[in-house]
Amino acid sequence: MQRRTFMSLTGGALMTGLLGCASGATSQRHRAVSAELPAMDAAGFHASRRFVSTRAGQIAYVERGTGEAALFLHGFPLNSFQWRDALVQLSPYRRCIAPDFLGLGYTEVAEGQSVAPEAQVQMLIEFLDALAITTVDLIANDSGAAVAQLLIVNQPARVRSFLLTNGDTEFDSPPPALLPVIELAKQGQFVDQWLVPWLADPVRARSAQGIGGMCYANPEHPSDEAIACYLTPLQSTPRRKALTHAYAVAFKRNALAGIEPALRRCKVPTRILWGMADDIFAASNPDYLNQVFGNSQGVRRLADAKLFWPEEQPDVIVEEALKLWQQA
Repeated sequence: MQRRTFMSLTGGALMTGLLGCASGATSQRHRAVSAELPAMDAAGFHASRRFVSTRAGQIAYVERGTGEAALFLHGFPLNSFQWRDALVQLSPYRRCIAPDFLGLGYTEVAEGQSVAPEAQVQMLIEFLDALAITTVDLIANDSGAAVAQLLIVNQPARVRSFLLTNGDTEFDSPPPALLPVIELAKQGQFVDQWLVPWLADPVRARSAQGIGGMCYANPEHPSDEAIACYLTPLQSTPRRKALTHAYAVAFKRNALAGIEPALRRCKVPTRILWGMADDIFAASNPDYLNQVFGNSQGVRRLADAKLFWPEEQPDVIVEEALKLWQQA
């Protein structure tokens, strides 16, 4: 699926060397620190969940670390558990916060509340205000990338840096591969036809026809506990099924239409990381984003990675985040 130097040689080489030394020192320190950090399993994830009250509802989130905040936005139909390993590994450097979107995960949505991308942005603003967080380093994947772009153009002063992984762009939202999901969601059948069988049979979920084969490169992913964390709340009640469907249907309308001029004006340092084996979003998207973002820090391509690679390769997120945060 395809779509559409200001330094001298000597000065550039010197700067590259200096940054390389700094990056190497940071990586060495990170390895030493992260070796002492306990991993987050499902039990720890559930035990550490907190809630923030907003007009949109009770927003579920997990966090690790202290200091300046980093905000992690997950994909569909996932939740903040997607970022568990990155949260832990980056916690020595940031207050790492991962909320669950309206309609997904363990967030409790207020009656009558929209779950469209624009409503997610407003929720995030209220969420950050409630936590007294003025600025964040932003990391996003999949539909979270669409929400992140809307957040940046609406609240540019709140974002220090942006680490953008596979997800929506103005010319690939929704991607064609999502249209059958949207149609099933409109009929109220997506959860029962896809998610309920995957939850009941994790092997099926990891098959070529399941979320594993479609969105993960490692055939052992997602794990049984990840499947349970992601899918259990979405089918727990008729209302939760309806909210899941509403989340998907909201992406039928391209919320990013017309966003390009604002992204070109964006001064937020933005690094693009893209799994090139992703057959949900277009392989041309990273080049487009690199050209459009006003302060792009370039593209890193991961040859064999699919849509949800940040869950499988958290070390890449950590490495790139630390480099970006040094420069931001």
